[in-house]
Amino acid sequence: MAGTVLVVEDDRELRDLLRRYLERAGYAVHTTGSGAEAIGLLTRDLVELMVLDLGLPDVDGLDVLAAARDSRTVPVVVLTARSAVEDRIEGLRRGADDYVTKPFSPTELVLRVEAVLHRTRGEGAVAGPDSFGGGRLRLDEPRHTAELDGARLELTPTEWGVLTALAAAPGRVFSRYELINRIRGYEFPGYERTVDSHVKNLRRKLGPDAAGLVETVLGVGYRMGWSRDR
Repeated sequence: MAGTVLVVEDDRELRDLLRRYLERAGYAVHTTGSGAEAIGLLTRDLVELMVLDLGLPDVDGLDVLAAARDSRTVPVVVLTARSAVEDRIEGLRRGADDYVTKPFSPTELVLRVEAVLHRTRGEGAVAGPDSFGGGRLRLDEPRHTAELDGARLELTPTEWGVLTALAAAPGRVFSRYELINRIRGYEFPGYERTVDSHVKNLRRKLGPDAAGLVETVLGVGYRMGWSRDR
C-alpha cells in the first residue's frame, strides 16, 4: 500500500472522483466533507497525508491546516478555488506542502501527493540504494547513480527520470502523461512520442534485460517488471 490519504472536500462528486484516482494509485483513502471530522481523524493517527479543500462549510480550511501542523505534522496538499496569489501565499505560510487551484486534473493531484510523500518520507533519513531483481539493478537516488549487474549505467536526466519513476512503484502501470509530468512537470504537444523515444534509448542501455525490466502495456503505458528487493 502506498500510504493513507485523507481527502477533505465538501463537493461529494469531486470527493468521490479523487478517491477513485487515489485508490487506483494504490492509496488507502478516507474522505469527509467536514472540517471537524477531519480534525478528529488527524488526532487518531490514521492519516499519512491530507488533501484539504479550504472552502469547507463548518470549519475554515486554514484552521484544519493548523490542526494538521499541530497534531503530528501531517503533510497537506491544499485544494481550493482561491486563486489569488495572496491566498496561495497564505496557505503556504500556514504550512501547506503544496497548493492546487481548481479546476485541476485528478492525475496531477495524484502526482503531487506522490511527490509530497516522497519528499517528506525522505526527510532525516539516510537511505541506501534501492535494489531490484535480486540485486541486479541498484538505484541510488541521493547520489543519482544506477548500476545493472555491477556496471554503471550512463543515463541522461530524462532516462534517469523514467527509470526512477517506474521504480517508485514496481508493477504499477504509468501512462505517458504521468511519466512526462513526473519528469518535466508539465505536458506538451507530442509528449507521447518523446516518452517512447526516451524509453527506447533507456532500453538500449539496459541491454538484453530491457524488455523484462521496462515493460510496455499496450494502449496504456509502461511499468517496471522487476520486483523491489526486501
